Amino acid sequence: MEMLFTNYYESASVILFSIGFAMLLLQRNLIKKVMGLNIMDTSVYLFLAAKGYIAGRGVPIAVPGEPALADRFVNPLPGGLVLTGIVVSVSVSAILLALIQKFYNYYGTVNLDDMLFKD
Repeated sequence: MEMLFTNYYESASVILFSIGFAMLLLQRNLIKKVMGLNIMDTSVYLFLAAKGYIAGRGVPIAVPGEPALADRFVNPLPGGLVLTGIVVSVSVSAILLALIQKFYNYYGTVNLDDMLFKD
């Protein structure tokens, strides 16, 4: 139980991922499914950012005349992965919302049950 309170970023990430996954499975509205997918993406970015941060270390910017010691800097890879993931997530969300708009124009609804069982 103590680990739950000391690793609150990771705990929040797991809770957000669970909420997004539940929305993806249980909602019948396609827009709400996209929102659940975005919540899941956000939880992964929070987890990567939490794991990439090391207290007491600085930004990895090389300054001329100072030795570049690896133990003074934070690893820049998690930040780069988060930025790349955000770009991909925005692109996927835009494509999904455009596809949902096409579904709405064709079926007249965004409810998945009404689309599948349309008479």
